[in-house]
Order: sequence, then C-alpha cells, then structure tokens
Amino acid sequence: MKSHRFPTTPILLVVIFCLFAANARAADKKAPPVKPADQYAAFEVHPNEKVTVAAEPCDDPKDCDFFRLPYLQHGFVAIRVIFTNDSDAAISLDDARIQFISINNDKIPAATDDDLQRRLFSTKGAAGRKIPLPLPLPPVTVHDKPVDKQIIKDDKDFGFNGTTVNPHSTLAGYLFYDVRQLPDRPLKGAELYVKMVHTVDGKKQLFDFNIPFDKWLAAQPGVKSADNVPKP
Repeated sequence: MKSHRFPTTPILLVVIFCLFAANARAADKKAPPVKPADQYAAFEVHPNEKVTVAAEPCDDPKDCDFFRLPYLQHGFVAIRVIFTNDSDAAISLDDARIQFISINNDKIPAATDDDLQRRLFSTKGAAGRKIPLPLPLPPVTVHDKPVDKQIIKDDKDFGFNGTTVNPHSTLAGYLFYDVRQLPDRPLKGAELYVKMVHTVDGKKQLFDFNIPFDKWLAAQPGVKSADNVPKP
C-alpha cells in the first residue's frame, strides 16, 4: 500500500490566506462617526467660552471591535474625548491634561503607547504561534505583526489627528486609561477631568472641564452593566 503524502503547499496557502483575510477585515473596521460634543450623553459646555467637551466610554469589546488589539480585556477602558469649538478662535490641546478621576480620587493619566505595549506585549507573542497541521507535517510557526505597529496604527486611525481645534469645528480621539487596579465598576462615580486648554495664541486659558461618567451610565439602555470593564 502506497503511503499518502499530504499536499503541503495548498495547506500553507490556505493558512496564509486565512490570516491575511482576518487582518484585512480588521483594517476595514471604522469607529462610529464623530458628532458635535453636545450630542453625547456625558458632556460639559462652557457657554461664555463657546467650547464643549464630551466623553464617550467604550466598555464592551463588541462595541470596540475596530481596535486591532484587545485593550479592554487587558484592564484598560477606552474613552473617546470630543472637543467642539463654537468660538471664533482656534484652541490648542498641546498642553492639555486629560485625566481619569476615580470615585476614590485616583488620578490616572492617559496611557502612552509604551504603557499599552508593556501590558499587551509578551515574550510568548514575540516567539510566534504554532498552528498544527495534519501529521506527518510539522506545525507552522506564524509570527503576528509586532504589537507596537498595531498600537501605532490604532492611534493613527482612532486617536487624535492633531492638537488644534479650529473655530466652528470638532476634534475627537480615543484615549486609554489603566483601570485594572480600580474596583470592578471603575466608571461609577468617576469623571474625566480636562485642564490646561488654551487658545492657540496663548492669551487665554479655558476653565477646567469635569465630565461625570454617571451621565453616560444613566443613558445606557436596559440593565447593561456599562461600567464593568473586563479585567485580565
């Protein structure tokens, strides 16, 4: 009886094609369109300064499936921060501080790319994943894209694309906050604190913004546990 040899090339092509298709689908996903800040559930408006800031958390991975990496499952909460400038003067975010203030007054800065990489990247991931093939073929080692490149792409696609909010325009971007050490309901009683926003010419600094996440929680339909962020 003749021994049967598995066709190695077609199997490898199928594996490569499937991986390419998965990456292509992820790259096609887009974040929800940006709206003026006062159209979100949680916002604060400064009528005299004619500037509004909103905070829109994303607490469910299904609602954030446009991200290339599972930030929420690793203890981060994603928050879209929206600035709407209805004044006649451009404002700058170059010096802005946007902090997550917990119910216990923990002050958490937005995570940097390095913070995200340290949490998500592992030696095991760098070594690659082994995909088993039918015997007698050895498993195929597939190296995923470097985590830092995926983080950079997410920042480019979903973060702030600038630091100037022009007159009568809206600028928005996603920021990540490390809430792994907070209670299981990190959004409850917490707020987004925005300070050190000033006009581009530097002549005027805007008053601080305090945006309570309870406003967003109260607007969620049904009994959704909107403030439960998955913990690793």
